[in-house]
Amino acid sequence: MRGHVRRRGTLWSVVVDLPRDGATGRRRQKWHSGYKTRREAEKALAEVLTRLDQGTYVEPTKEVLSTFLDRWLAAVRPTLRPSTFATYTTLVKQHLRPRLGSLSLRSLTAAHLNSLYAELLASGRRDGKGLSPASVRYLHAVIRKALADAVRWNLVTRNVADAADPPRLTRTQMKTWSAREVRRFLEQVEDDRLHAAYVVACTTGMRRGEVLGLRWQDLDLDAGRASIAQTLVVVGGYEVQFSEPKTAKGRRMVALDPRTVAALREQRERQMLERSLMGDAYNDWDLVFAREDGTPLHPDSFSDAFWRHTKAARLPRIRFHDLRHTHATLALAAGVHPKVVSERLGHASITITLDTYSHAIPAMQETAAELVASLVFDG
Repeated sequence: MRGHVRRRGTLWSVVVDLPRDGATGRRRQKWHSGYKTRREAEKALAEVLTRLDQGTYVEPTKEVLSTFLDRWLAAVRPTLRPSTFATYTTLVKQHLRPRLGSLSLRSLTAAHLNSLYAELLASGRRDGKGLSPASVRYLHAVIRKALADAVRWNLVTRNVADAADPPRLTRTQMKTWSAREVRRFLEQVEDDRLHAAYVVACTTGMRRGEVLGLRWQDLDLDAGRASIAQTLVVVGGYEVQFSEPKTAKGRRMVALDPRTVAALREQRERQMLERSLMGDAYNDWDLVFAREDGTPLHPDSFSDAFWRHTKAARLPRIRFHDLRHTHATLALAAGVHPKVVSERLGHASITITLDTYSHAIPAMQETAAELVASLVFDG
């Protein structure tokens, strides 16, 4: 088995001589193109010859990336949550297909991906602004997973995404409210029909989808407990669907304080009144927080209402998700054990909690220092 490298324009190619065709006796060659330097091409040639000797050689595919990604999405769809599949589809449609879709799968390089990442960081959004590093890293994770499957399916010999350089994550300053600001917000929404939803978010740290997916059957108000068993997610930009929590730790039991229980009892009375007024037009989804007719609230509309109340209360602007951060920060600052906070939030491990809310740890250290000193010197 022989082969050589050849320069074509600015790039180098690997040419491998295969055994002659048994029927016609014709000479057969396979080309592998797209290498930047002669050394890179020679290294690739050695790898190809080794695979030929070992019987693991994969013939280069002529399939373009766009066609492959469509096939890949169809193949992985049954294994993904609907919201995750919708996100993958959007990323392929908006970013991968328009910019790289016409490239053949075998000619795709890490340089192509790095160029894409740089472009998206500069102007990847529809308004011309750049995507966040976190968004670009998520896109990198998707294309890396797709190409890993291409390797597994014997379409390509290597995953070029492994050699790409996604942007580093930059830790941004977390925005949270103080206890006084939370109290001011809850006073602002006291007369809102969804007052209890805001109370639950502030006092439990539940995610937005968990709050809106909460059912009456998930609540034990006498015991003061809420079971997180389903979440409401947005699919395809606007459609909403119910889904299970992403992880086993996400399916959890959360303790409710007496004031939150009282707010939920008031919510039940208000909902029963709305139900009686709607009559047969009411849709019973068993949801704790829903529209007047019982149908699910749209998460984006709920967030918009949150922002309007925030503005009316003249409070610092934060996202609805930052109520979750606020709950965790206040709990840790008050001395609640990080393990308990981690369980309430549904984190996969306490490490995630400590890493995310490390800014609240110094206050715990000061409290610990004072307590130990008190035992030593005043005991």
